[in-house]
Amino acid sequence: MNVDINGLNINYNLKGDGELIVLLHGWGSNINLFENLIQLLSKKYRVVAMDMPGFGESDEPNEAWCVDDYVDFVIDFLKPYKAEKISFLGHSFGGRVIAKMQINRNLPFIIDKVILVDSAGVKSRKSFQQKVKLRAFKVTKKILSVKIIKSTFPEALDYWRGKFGSSDYNTSTPIMRQILVNVINEDLTQYFELNVAETLLIWGKNDNETPVSDGRLMEERMPNAGLVILDNCGHYSFLEQQYVFNKVISSFMNI
Repeated sequence: MNVDINGLNINYNLKGDGELIVLLHGWGSNINLFENLIQLLSKKYRVVAMDMPGFGESDEPNEAWCVDDYVDFVIDFLKPYKAEKISFLGHSFGGRVIAKMQINRNLPFIIDKVILVDSAGVKSRKSFQQKVKLRAFKVTKKILSVKIIKSTFPEALDYWRGKFGSSDYNTSTPIMRQILVNVINEDLTQYFELNVAETLLIWGKNDNETPVSDGRLMEERMPNAGLVILDNCGHYSFLEQQYVFNKVISSFMNI
């Protein structure tokens, strides 16, 4: 299904009846990965999952958004549902959006339960090698941006982006690259104490993208959070340990 939200064509899925639960996907992902969770949660809840702007089949933003812009988008998307109480599940980047949303004390709905899956939100500390690599890229970028060099070697900058950048960065469009930079440079740690909703944190023990230490920090800082760590899986714990994952959230959501 599709809907226009502030001039952007948004692809989404809606299934089930009952209280509303919203699923927010991770960076570079889309609602297709949530098919199993949609089937499970729709047994008791009205489930809505959207491809957020810039992902899946939804339009890109017209400018470089930050986390707050995605929060505003989700709020605007949910207005037609007129729900008094909403639960949320967010994976990675989607969890970051939910964590930032909870500092808004003027939401048009109450956030009931929250499930954060291998969630982003803690700004990672760069190693010495990463700092050196970043500095080298900035110097190279500055040199290759000189007009005469840029005209002589027009593909050089893209080549070095590929050498230095992450896979998420390299596969993104120019606008989404800037959004990625905006997003990952915001540390939400200071806001965790304001995330007061009953929260289930689920982490893959071998997550290399958002390490378990991030989950432990959230559990420590969020007033009503509990952490479950799943063995033998990484950043996509809801896919890699689907059976156990479904058992955990079924218990939490009383399915």
